[in-house]
Amino acid sequence: MTDYAEEQRNELEAIESIYPDSFTVLSDDPASFTITVTSDAGENDETVEATLKFTYVEKYPDEPPLWEIHSQENLEDSDVEEILTLLQQQAVENLGMVMIFTLVTAVQEKLNEIVDVMKSRREEEKRRKEAEAEEAEKVAFQGTVVTIETFLLWKAKFELEMAELRRKKQKEEEQGGKAKLTGKQLFETDHNLDTSDIQFLEDAGNNVEVDESLFQDIEDLDLDLDEDDPDFDPLEMGSDED
Repeated sequence: MTDYAEEQRNELEAIESIYPDSFTVLSDDPASFTITVTSDAGENDETVEATLKFTYVEKYPDEPPLWEIHSQENLEDSDVEEILTLLQQQAVENLGMVMIFTLVTAVQEKLNEIVDVMKSRREEEKRRKEAEAEEAEKVAFQGTVVTIETFLLWKAKFELEMAELRRKKQKEEEQGGKAKLTGKQLFETDHNLDTSDIQFLEDAGNNVEVDESLFQDIEDLDLDLDEDDPDFDPLEMGSDED
């Protein structure tokens, strides 16, 4: 006949010596205790942790102990479910033998796998961001590819903008009054320009100077003129000469 109590006492002594810093007894009858399991440190010193609570049943190890995850750090809900499933599988495989060390070792390996997955996810995220940045840089360098559709959209937008500019310009001209007149139109509409030269001469008075050197002395001209001729007209002579 199997002495379950003796096997359980012997295993507890062994477990306490293996995990002196993480083993804690919660009760003696029934025997209940916790073991805290921590993963190896990852690339950035990140770790995951689970505190397992075990309780012996009367016929352990012929029957599996009770277990639960008493507390945890940095584990997702899916990780917790996977650990509980793992404990169930290991317990079935080790029925009839003391199994606490085996169960804890399996959880330790699982936690290390979780840290490796975290590292892989982080590296994958890094590669994804680098690829996105590279693609964005490539697009910026190449510019936008022009297709018939994009050109027609641009053309329609451009024509609308030009029509709006013309409308605004026409409105500003209407608000500003008449359009700017040409020199001829100003002369025809402003009669003050008709007398401007005369006014200039009147204002100058007797101070208007003429450079006589610009005119040739009429006596120097080789002309056959009869000044006694009543029809003689120097101005008419000048026009004939032209």
